[in-house]
Amino acid sequence: MSVAVVFLIFVVCLVIAIPVSISLGIVSVLPGAFDASFTASATYVIRSMLGGLDSFPLLAVPMFVLSGIIMAKGGISKKLFDVFAFFMGKRTAGMPCAVIVTCLFYGAISGSAPATVAAVGSMTIPILLELGYDKKFATAVVAVAGGLGVIIPPSIPFIMYGMASGASVSDLFLAGIIPGLLIGALLMVYAVYYCRKHGEDKEKINQVVGALHEKGILQVLKESFFALLSPVIILGCIYSGVASPTEAAVISVFYALAVSMAVYKSIQVKDIWKIMVEAIRTFAPILFILASSVAFSRVLTLMQVPQTISAWILSHFTNPVVLLLALNGFLLLVGMVMDTTPAILILTPILLPIVTQIGMDPVQFGIIMVVNLAIGFVTPPIGVNLFVASSLVDLPVMEIANKAMPMIVYFLAALLLITFVPGISLMLIR
Repeated sequence: MSVAVVFLIFVVCLVIAIPVSISLGIVSVLPGAFDASFTASATYVIRSMLGGLDSFPLLAVPMFVLSGIIMAKGGISKKLFDVFAFFMGKRTAGMPCAVIVTCLFYGAISGSAPATVAAVGSMTIPILLELGYDKKFATAVVAVAGGLGVIIPPSIPFIMYGMASGASVSDLFLAGIIPGLLIGALLMVYAVYYCRKHGEDKEKINQVVGALHEKGILQVLKESFFALLSPVIILGCIYSGVASPTEAAVISVFYALAVSMAVYKSIQVKDIWKIMVEAIRTFAPILFILASSVAFSRVLTLMQVPQTISAWILSHFTNPVVLLLALNGFLLLVGMVMDTTPAILILTPILLPIVTQIGMDPVQFGIIMVVNLAIGFVTPPIGVNLFVASSLVDLPVMEIANKAMPMIVYFLAALLLITFVPGISLMLIR
């Protein structure tokens, strides 16, 4: 069976709404089913699926999912927002900027973009609406800024890329810090521009921020101390060598439980079962996609697809600049129609040999790939962040997407800088 037929069947399966995990399983088995001499028999595919899940780094994913849900239920995002609103609220676009910074910090806790949108959006969008901000703008800010959740470490897509490429997950986490801050800064620049153009209700904003100022900085910091400390503990454990990313993920779960139950008292023992069930429902689909993606990537390797595509691209794109632009365009299109996990696991073995031949560091390419796919979180038709945000405010997805387009342009500007200025990604690991 030819490679073209395999990919055609895969696309057809997606078009007729067969789940991604099942679609990948089908196309993984077909080459061996039609050609008895092909190495990847059905038994090989099943073994590959089970073997792909037998990974210590992979344990970090369900742990970060569980930690993010605990912290969302525990109201930690509200504590973070209060701190940033205290310092930024009275400035132009201060409240939208506080939302963006909250997404940055919450992303450093959950490692998930949809989780960041759900946790931060459910709390901040009503506040922005009460302050008189346009509903579509407020929702779009949260949807786009939520994409920072997969760029700021710890990041679930970085763990997946590390698995697929062999790159150090710790290096990927460290490399994601400056690109995440850069994108966050550009989004805040747009928020300032938007608020200057459309105006703000300063009277309402001063009332809300004034209530925080009446508490005093010490009281606000005291209430938010353990929320602010969470990313410091998680990342500190990783970079100090105290714990691996997987062990730090487990630490984050116990820390989230301790803070939510003993300090904020926002979670009771009876709530833990529901949280565990929600975490399993969130992670189980990822697990099935991951297993079938690993099998499919191994089948593609046996069919020598990475080498074939690499040779074709390098023969048609001899200019490195044009090559990188073409790869970015391809990844943007993939991000629009495919979920992050299968995209990374399928495309990394294909694209990584291409960029290494032009001298790009695998860590930098990991950042580029994740940033491209983060943009896919807010671009139709599959933009997960858009659907999560839409469910929070009952707005059509396309209306949120249209309002988010200027912010996506800023996201793209950051992507170009990250692509052509290696120091942005590699500064902290050199």
